Amino acid sequence: MDFDGGDEIRFERLGRAGVVTLTRPQALNAVTHRMVRALGRALHSWERDDGVEVVLIKAEGRAFSAGGDILHIYEAGRAGKPPVEFFADEYRLNAHINSFKKPYVALIDGIVMGGGVGISFHGSHRVMTENAQFAMPEVGIGFFPDVGASHLLPDLGGSFGMYLALTGNRIRHGDALWSGLATHTIKAEDQASFLDRLVLTGDPESVLRGCFVPAKRETDRPTLEAISRHFAQPSLRDVIDSLDRAAGTDAFAATTLATMRTRSPTSLRVAWRQISAGQTLSMDECMKMEFRILNRMLAGHDFYEGIRAAIIDKGSKPQWRPATLETVGEADVEAYFAPLGERELPL
Repeated sequence: MDFDGGDEIRFERLGRAGVVTLTRPQALNAVTHRMVRALGRALHSWERDDGVEVVLIKAEGRAFSAGGDILHIYEAGRAGKPPVEFFADEYRLNAHINSFKKPYVALIDGIVMGGGVGISFHGSHRVMTENAQFAMPEVGIGFFPDVGASHLLPDLGGSFGMYLALTGNRIRHGDALWSGLATHTIKAEDQASFLDRLVLTGDPESVLRGCFVPAKRETDRPTLEAISRHFAQPSLRDVIDSLDRAAGTDAFAATTLATMRTRSPTSLRVAWRQISAGQTLSMDECMKMEFRILNRMLAGHDFYEGIRAAIIDKGSKPQWRPATLETVGEADVEAYFAPLGERELPL
């Protein structure tokens, strides 16, 4: 079945299911524009096809998807042609998955970050194995948690989503399940039989009842209470102050504060505002907001500096501009959220 994904993504009709497989394991299944377009075409076709009762997305190799194709975005942006169309198509795809009229099952066995989150966690069923890890690490590269994170993360209880957005920290399948990011956890060894039964029945609920193995939460109660206390503060400044006051006697607060101090101050300010705003916005409104932020990020400094430090000059220290939270003005933050006029994201 060819929706023109080349050798990057495969589409199959198996029994009652449309099955999508990400096939760039050597690149940790980083999401490309070609993959986004092909998946979009497949979903539009399968949504109208009565023979397809469920869609399943999975991946080859040790990662589900480690994010978007960052290096390509960096190079295009540095050449003065930031790939705005890639993001427009990606964000439209994220919104379509969120409103998809049939069960959409993501089977996640390995790391899932950034763009990989966008094509999996907006579906109806997010199934993770013990090998799965979730992160939205964008503030560490001068970017922001996009692909619908402003819709996904505010829903997590105890300010857990704000914590994930502002630190970029990774969590495992138990924390994902208990926070509500994942809907089910299964054993990695049961993936093949899960898939076999799903294509036979087309009914993910009944199949998952048979192979769901609950996972224990990895983060202990005192830490969850600390996250809730610190990250529910009414402003980013208050979050930082709360962590700072506790850091002398509390290892979690000290470590978390140290992590946040390595992140782009602009990204932190934007992410805090974005996740806060997402609490009261629909998915489509979130995607329009994120597209506004994206356009400003691609025209700014920190994203290119973050990629340089992380990937081009591996492991070097990024020189953020502005360099501190205090020097990122309110007007600077406001500008990221300003309407784009005729360049708004059409959905």
